[in-house]
This record gives sequence, C-alpha cells and structure tokens, in this order.
Amino acid sequence: FFQAEDGIRDTSVTGVQTCALPICLHGPSHWARVRTHALEITRMRDADLLVVELFAFLHDSQRLNEGTDAKHGERAAEYAASLNHSYFSLTTSQLDKLCHAIRHHSGGSIHTDATIQSCWDGDRLDLGRVGIKPHKDYLSAEGAKLIPKAYRRSLEIKQSDLAIESLLL
Repeated sequence: FFQAEDGIRDTSVTGVQTCALPICLHGPSHWARVRTHALEITRMRDADLLVVELFAFLHDSQRLNEGTDAKHGERAAEYAASLNHSYFSLTTSQLDKLCHAIRHHSGGSIHTDATIQSCWDGDRLDLGRVGIKPHKDYLSAEGAKLIPKAYRRSLEIKQSDLAIESLLL
C-alpha cells in the first residue's frame, strides 16, 4: 500500500483509491450514501439499476486527493471501462452511460437521460457532507423531492463522523 500525505491510500491490487483519514469526503462512506440516494431516485424513474450502482462505487474511486482533482472523473471512467467483462458485464449502451456519468459528474449539468441524471442526483444529494445544501436547479424533479431527507442524512452522518474522529485523536 502507498500512503500519500493527503490521506489517500492507493491499493495496487484493486486500483481503487481509498481514504486513510478518519473523515473521507470522497471515500467509501460517500459512495454508500450516493448509492442509497441514487437507488431511491431509480425507483421513481426508469433508470438502469446496475449502471446507477456501479456509478456510486466508481465515480470518485480514482481521486488523487480530497481537494481539487479535475481529472478524477476521466480516470474513473477509464477505470470503469477497464473492468467491463472482467468484474461486470455491461452492454455498449450501459457502459457509455456509466462512463459519461462518471466523466461529467462534477460539472453541474442536468441530463435528459434518466440513468445519467439519477447517478448525478445521487452524488449531489450528498453535498451536505461538506456543508452545502443541494439545490433543486441541479437535480431532477425526483431528486429535488429528496433534498430535505438527504440533507438531514448527510448532517447526521457528519455529526457521527466528527464524534468518531474525536475518539481517534
């Protein structure tokens, strides 16, 4: 394992970046919350469940740090494509949607495709972890309905993360 100064741990076995800090803004707990939000939205829309789940776990998996990393989406999309037919089997259409969603998830756009937007909604609904309340203008109508619940969830998790961090210090 390689331990970087910023707390990101690179595992050469999996290629997935994981965080070694007590609180990770873009690590596995974030991926799990993105999955929870995105699955809730997927139930309301005609979105591809497998693509949405894969997005949740892969979209931030190639970050080099917890700060600005403009190319993390591109790296994660390439990583996702490299896993197809080895760890999961997506059709060309599904892989195109997954890679597009991953590549552009930080841009703030709205997409007409239900699957891509469900991915982005899941990620944006977890902005409460960094003290930002999600705004309906950057979400689908279905995603916007979940803002109060998602924001409360992010704040509750943030409080429990802070409590765990204080125990570790």
